[in-house]
Amino acid sequence: MAGRGRDPELPAFDIDALVGDASIGIIVCCGAGGVGKTTTAAALGLRAAEAGRRVVVLTIDPARRLAQSLGLTELDNTPRPVVGVDESTGGSLDAMMLDMKRTFDDVVEAHAAPDKAAQILANPFYQAVSSSFAGTQEYMAMEKLGQLRAEADRTGIWDLIVVDTPPSRSALDFLDAPKRLGSFLDGRFIRLLSAPAKAGGRAYLKVFTAGVSLATNTVGKILGGQMLADVQTFVAALDTMFGGFRERADVTYALLKEDSTAFVVVAAPERDALREAAYFVDRLAREGMPLAGLVVNRVQRLAAVTLGGGKAIDAAEQLEAVSPEARLTIGMLQLHGELAETAERQGARVQRFATGHPGTPIREVPAEATDIHDLDGLRAIGAALGG
Repeated sequence: MAGRGRDPELPAFDIDALVGDASIGIIVCCGAGGVGKTTTAAALGLRAAEAGRRVVVLTIDPARRLAQSLGLTELDNTPRPVVGVDESTGGSLDAMMLDMKRTFDDVVEAHAAPDKAAQILANPFYQAVSSSFAGTQEYMAMEKLGQLRAEADRTGIWDLIVVDTPPSRSALDFLDAPKRLGSFLDGRFIRLLSAPAKAGGRAYLKVFTAGVSLATNTVGKILGGQMLADVQTFVAALDTMFGGFRERADVTYALLKEDSTAFVVVAAPERDALREAAYFVDRLAREGMPLAGLVVNRVQRLAAVTLGGGKAIDAAEQLEAVSPEARLTIGMLQLHGELAETAERQGARVQRFATGHPGTPIREVPAEATDIHDLDGLRAIGAALGG
């Protein structure tokens, strides 16, 4: 393969056709952590906007790389316009970063009476759950996606939402969030908290201790005898809202399966990342969710593709034996040999993935010499995505 990458006969991922398809209203970028999901989402959003789409990019990346690359001093829970986008085609680009607790607070304020909402927001148990309960970030990402879609349908302000999924131990967490939220917020959770309380403090504490794993360590933030009263108040105040949570979770899960949604799986040309990508592609297929294709970031490319790694290293050794003073040429041959071997390994990995998933379109993005930190860098990535 000599650093040429995967077989050119394998299906290519047409990114420009994807972002230019007016029937696509949501693009979800997903994959393992550290593979360039955030940069890919931002580049897709910018390329779509400059192609005439009205785009909002939602990131859940706490490193704030998206804000930096889009030239914004900060991102928060409100979409902000990105300055410097070529809007001559009629497109636009907004960006935002998920504020997990603010989104949870918005849900409470939107679906509870003002007095009950104030009671919930001030409750110490709610504050602990909304800030640190395991999986809350994924739950609220789905909630925010639903909010953005509703606003887009109502106002027409956006015709494309690009989602950068949360960095998590498993890329499947985001996909599972609606079902997990529905399960967490069903009647069993309410019964666990409320039924023992009716039996008295000691009985409540005994049963609550047995079920404390449901709330991980968050309850540890609420100390002393006040805990019982706080939890009772929390349950009583939220009781009327649980059905709404579950309904919206089901609606959002159904939204992910619509033809107007497209999943873009992002990976690096490394064994673990491609294994995670393969798992996700298989899972999407089982769930009947629309996969657009795979983006493989940071792929090594060579200027002299006909000179293989082994030949370059052999040539460097021979030249060093007969002309050791030619250090620059020797060093260049050695560097090329190392890069060529890297490219060959990466190409073989992508080829194995493609062989195992013959129907999955793939787009490889060459590795950049520097980090992406502005719109021009994102445009370069977008051009690579567009082929």
